Amino acid sequence: MTQAKRPTIADLRALKGQRQLSMLRVETLDEAAAAQQAGIDMLSVPPALLGPAFREAAPSCFAVPGLEYGDYVTADEYLRAAFKAMRAGGDAVYCAAGMGIVRRLREEGIPVCGHSGLIPSQATWTGGFKAVGKTLDTALLVWKQVKALEEAGAFAAEIEVVPAEVAALISARTSLVMISMGAGAGCDAQYLFADDVLGANRGHVPRHAKVYRNFAAEYQRLQAERIAAFKEYKSDVDYGAYPAAAHEVSINAEELARFSAALGA
Repeated sequence: MTQAKRPTIADLRALKGQRQLSMLRVETLDEAAAAQQAGIDMLSVPPALLGPAFREAAPSCFAVPGLEYGDYVTADEYLRAAFKAMRAGGDAVYCAAGMGIVRRLREEGIPVCGHSGLIPSQATWTGGFKAVGKTLDTALLVWKQVKALEEAGAFAAEIEVVPAEVAALISARTSLVMISMGAGAGCDAQYLFADDVLGANRGHVPRHAKVYRNFAAEYQRLQAERIAAFKEYKSDVDYGAYPAAAHEVSINAEELARFSAALGA
């Protein structure tokens, strides 16, 4: 496995207020390798992507595998999953569970990134998939979420779809590394999904996303080419154009004759 220096928690904390970090959600080794080559600082990854191949692809990216809410229930389940992810090459874990579980993970020395603002698994409590923090009460709710994570021992928090001014005020008043997803430039890191950056998402594109390429059109073109190639192959099979002599293995005529005789032909 390639050895490379990756940022530590101490490094990330030291950068708070110094410069903006970049973070991407990647789903494949190709995306991880591209992020490495592009100099992306942090990666959110599915735990299954971790392993030697991932670390070969992205040796110096700080990796945060997500312990998806609902996949685990007890603190012990979260602990087992977290230890497994860390052994596989993770540098911290994302966890949107309760503060008791965040605190338990921290007690075992596992760095935890929590979630505040629009928390998808808890969106029903804040009115669905929309901005949180546009009123005094909801802005205070976000502040309380961040302070709870801080007190539970998290090192970072994603802050999602919160007014930029509110997020900036919170970020300046917490020791957490604040990771903005649609919460403005006043945080410590900016976070987008690779699918949105690449324009690979054929569905809803979030307001905060910025699209840099049009992979969806390229995928559509490739699918059309795939269908056309398959049709040509089927036609060749139907009309005897495939296989041709170039696609077959030959046998010496004498050996063929001997084989035929052995079969009684």
